[in-house]
Amino acid sequence: MWRLLYTLAIGAALPFILARLWWRGRREPFYRRRIGERFGYYRGASSGQPVLWLHAVSVGEARASAALVRALASTHPQHELLITCMTAAGREALKELHGASVSVAWLPYDYPGAVRRFLEHYRPRLAVLMETEIWPNLVAACGDFGVPMLLANARMSEKSALGYERWRGLMHPAIAALTVVCAQSDEDAARLRALGARRIETTGNVKFDITPDTAKRDEGNAWRARVARPVLLLASTRDGEERMLLDALPAWDGELLVLLVPRHSRRFEELAGFSQSRRSAGRLPSPQDRVYLGDTMGEMDFYYAAADVAVIGGSFAPLGGQNLIEACAAGTPVVFGPSMFNFAEAARLALEAGAAVQAADAPGAIHAALRLLSNQEERKKMGVAGKALCDAHRGATQKHLLLCEELLGRNAPAR
Repeated sequence: MWRLLYTLAIGAALPFILARLWWRGRREPFYRRRIGERFGYYRGASSGQPVLWLHAVSVGEARASAALVRALASTHPQHELLITCMTAAGREALKELHGASVSVAWLPYDYPGAVRRFLEHYRPRLAVLMETEIWPNLVAACGDFGVPMLLANARMSEKSALGYERWRGLMHPAIAALTVVCAQSDEDAARLRALGARRIETTGNVKFDITPDTAKRDEGNAWRARVARPVLLLASTRDGEERMLLDALPAWDGELLVLLVPRHSRRFEELAGFSQSRRSAGRLPSPQDRVYLGDTMGEMDFYYAAADVAVIGGSFAPLGGQNLIEACAAGTPVVFGPSMFNFAEAARLALEAGAAVQAADAPGAIHAALRLLSNQEERKKMGVAGKALCDAHRGATQKHLLLCEELLGRNAPAR
């Protein structure tokens, strides 16, 4: 009954969904391409190879899943690797990460007919869903088609758990139908178990297995040396955060360079007014530039290497923060705000390790960042602590891979 009501509700919302899709396509044209895939209509015939399918909704999940995708490709070269996403930025990130080595498509909206057409077209032997992508009709259809489902790198904050509990009749059966849940922490595991998950393994966070791109890291280090100024990175900022952070800065001393990198590419032009120069122009900031806009995708390894201190966006509005592990892996000291519920375990570990500082608000974060910029020894200690933290928590990808192998063995085709 609950799933029927849910299906009727999303059916009624279809005109609004299409309008929003078209609206977003004004700034990101790829939203207007291959719209048929959103409803389960895919071009071309199947490759004929067995398919392993992973869903990474957007950029963060695409980057987090990279090590697992490569591990699956290495162990199953005879399979087609299909990665689905929902955002234009996510699709772009997947192509940058994997090129033509994987197939990339839109995941259809959660209409029963659409998800069945998707499964009929690709016939995946395994479904890997990243983090919190639990769609009731999709999960039910996978059960009907006999596709084992692994929820990878799963996290469940207290706030999210309360939301899922409000829709208990809809979400509990969907979560219970997942074959295996790989939780980031024991706390995540406990919340998911309370929401109906049957088999849960605490595997850690695959984001600790991310290996910085050596070429981008070296390029960032060289860029910082050529700039020869203290560099404060405002990383993965969200709507409104740029203004509150920049307003918290004291009068410019003629030295500090603020490297501003928003979370979404659609906001590059919107934020151009803050900056006198930008990365896409291919030139270094001039001595008169106070703010330099990082308006390129797939270059966070460059930006973290180019910075002396990183302030993590998404944490100053109630948005749950952004990934701080990439900064730690680069050895860049981290400052973040009060809202980190989407990365609670990683934030806690970074604070305990001495790799990060948490501030109550944007002015407090700027104050902490400026203090670190004036203390090279403390920055060095935090950078070493961040790298050590990442090294100590590697291994989640291998645990995920072993569980994928178990499910594939269980789902082997009959001979």
